[in-house]
Amino acid sequence: MRYVRVERLGKVRWGVLDGEVVHTLKYPPYAGETEYYDGKTWDVEKCRLLAPCEPGKIVCLGKNYRDHAEEMGEGIPEQPILFIKTPNCVNDPEGEVHAPAFVRRLDYEGELAIVMKKRAKDLKPEEVWGYILGFTCLNDVTARDIQKGDGQWTRGKCMDGFAPVGPVVTDEIDPTDLLLETRLNGKTVQSARTAQFTTKIPERLAFITACMTLEPGDLVATGTPAGIGPMVPGDTVEVEIQGIGTLRSRVV
Repeated sequence: MRYVRVERLGKVRWGVLDGEVVHTLKYPPYAGETEYYDGKTWDVEKCRLLAPCEPGKIVCLGKNYRDHAEEMGEGIPEQPILFIKTPNCVNDPEGEVHAPAFVRRLDYEGELAIVMKKRAKDLKPEEVWGYILGFTCLNDVTARDIQKGDGQWTRGKCMDGFAPVGPVVTDEIDPTDLLLETRLNGKTVQSARTAQFTTKIPERLAFITACMTLEPGDLVATGTPAGIGPMVPGDTVEVEIQGIGTLRSRVV
């Protein structure tokens, strides 16, 4: 299925996208309900797409592509590096990204993200697929100068709107070898396949849930490939992932 969250005439609904039609739902698709269709349909062209999840937290993986670790001047970490983005970071498809005036370098980081379906704690690698609702695109927007200057990542990663997500969440893909591309003003600046992950999805979720509980709707971002770079006001950034779609943001 291809799950969306949409707004029309001031009303917000979850839905399942079928071509140009949204079959609206009574509940979020990770609410644990089995009969969640409400029998109504909306024309997607008359709707505004919203971020297709409302995470309590976004757990991110650093340096999960070898080429990105190398461009950062560091080797592959011995174990996964985790950091958190907070709920205020969530931004909609076609949304605007704006950094405070004190930020001197604002970077894009295109990523595949996992949306959790149910509460997960102490998972074994072979169990993880049953806990995943689906996959979406994410831009891990980063105030690079702040990140480096602070010596830790919280402030540089967690400013308002620093996690555009969407446009859909889908369970119709195999995430193990997808093409991910990021474009800046139409020019491809990142291109990689998820087969290049240094820590695969089952091992990653087992590692995360050994130390923290993932809740329904939480996001797990899987890391960015080489090619990160700066954005400035007036730029358009697109993160496209095979089988999911294109997440587009404007920098203002």
